[in-house]
Amino acid sequence: MSQTPFPLVETTVERIHAAYRSGELTARALVQGYLDRIAAYDKQGPALNALISLNPTALEEADRLDAAWRTSGPVGPLHGIPMVMKDQGDVKGMPTTMGSVLFKDWNPGRDSSVVAKLRAAGAIFLGKATLGELGAGDTHGSLFGSTRNVYDLERTAGGSSGGSAVCVSANFATLAVAQEGFASIRRPSIWNGVVGMRPTAGLVSRGGVYAGWPSINGSLGPMSRTVGDLARMLDVMVGYDPLDPLSARGVGHVPDSYTSGLDPNGLRGARIGILREPMGFATEPGSEDFAKIDAVFNQAVEELRAAGATVVDPIEIPGLNELLAKRAGSTAEDEASFIEYFRGTANAPFANRAEAMASPAFQQVMIGASSRWTRETPAAAHHEYLMAREELMTRLLDVMADYRLDAIVHKAVEHQPTLISQGVNPPYVDQKGAPHLNTFLVWVPSVVVPAGFTVDRLPAGITFLGRPYDDARMIRLAYAYEQATRHRRPPASTPEL
Repeated sequence: MSQTPFPLVETTVERIHAAYRSGELTARALVQGYLDRIAAYDKQGPALNALISLNPTALEEADRLDAAWRTSGPVGPLHGIPMVMKDQGDVKGMPTTMGSVLFKDWNPGRDSSVVAKLRAAGAIFLGKATLGELGAGDTHGSLFGSTRNVYDLERTAGGSSGGSAVCVSANFATLAVAQEGFASIRRPSIWNGVVGMRPTAGLVSRGGVYAGWPSINGSLGPMSRTVGDLARMLDVMVGYDPLDPLSARGVGHVPDSYTSGLDPNGLRGARIGILREPMGFATEPGSEDFAKIDAVFNQAVEELRAAGATVVDPIEIPGLNELLAKRAGSTAEDEASFIEYFRGTANAPFANRAEAMASPAFQQVMIGASSRWTRETPAAAHHEYLMAREELMTRLLDVMADYRLDAIVHKAVEHQPTLISQGVNPPYVDQKGAPHLNTFLVWVPSVVVPAGFTVDRLPAGITFLGRPYDDARMIRLAYAYEQATRHRRPPASTPEL
């Protein structure tokens, strides 16, 4: 082994595997390096507070993988790659808390389907990341408090997958699994300056993940510091799983590899439509904060042109905001999803949501999460939403066909990260500026990529959104933009040790 420490900060899967091959690095040394950074920065120093639990056997797993490498080579494409899981999905040997005192220390005793796939590919799960309590809103929870943004410790990490995004950006892990029901992958990714993706629904199983089947709005997706690593992770995550019937819709839509299509010149000749109409949650188009994001977005549009794209600017989707305003959940669907998740787990703490809400611990649940559980959605409102969703899907595809677009690009988030103090106290600012176009439509892919920093030195980004199951093309376009611009910058809050 080389005596020079491996440069862990901003490393990639490719570099790690090259170091394994040369003998410069072992999985044990890499895992220990990440654990050292977590010890220095998660509860101490900047106290990012991005992890709820750590895997007590991570170093043992690394030793087993090192032994396998020596005797027979890599066990899979993610051999010895440390990652974290949003604490909404099950990892055997660790609790699944949903960030709530309701589920403190509860251990379901199983791997979720996607974790099993990643483990089989050689991944090592270091721990479970913080999230918006019960999988909703910015990353605050009764079990852990609030997670800090890596670029400004007074601001939120976003959510609900804020802990996953912080772990990747702060170099606590190489990769992370995130989950999205509104903008819970895309917003925290960009607010912490990393890449994130919400794949088309049905590509990645939600088996063993809270808020899965029979709900269809929630999706699992990868987070990483580079688009290349995102593609490598998605290659492993996709596939049919009988535990999630929705994944049957993805059959026949998975390419041989998302990684093989990466091309630094992938924007040349691509037709990109620029969607400028404000559509974010509680967005304020006339505000100074919105204007700061707008300035970064305008520059990103010019960068798309410089990279060879044919830019159609602007495009409009008729009735966009009127249709988005009809978004509504289903109380019955949420209850069925709750029951389905706990079926087959070890020692399920509650039989249903009513039993959970009757628990004295429910009084400690933060207002953002508790209000979502106690709110009743009329069936008529949900039906109106379903009709609006179908109408908007048709209008989106009409616009893409009329302009012969390969993708639509819009702001990843329309506002800068908001203050933690305003999220946990009145006026309870939450999810500000988050576009939910793709979550509303469900069947379209979105990839967010860093696009630079505002004048306040806060990250902003753009979204590549495409037709149903055109995930590979969105990854290719995002990769080309990333390679042309290289906007990712590691945060000063967590320097090399």
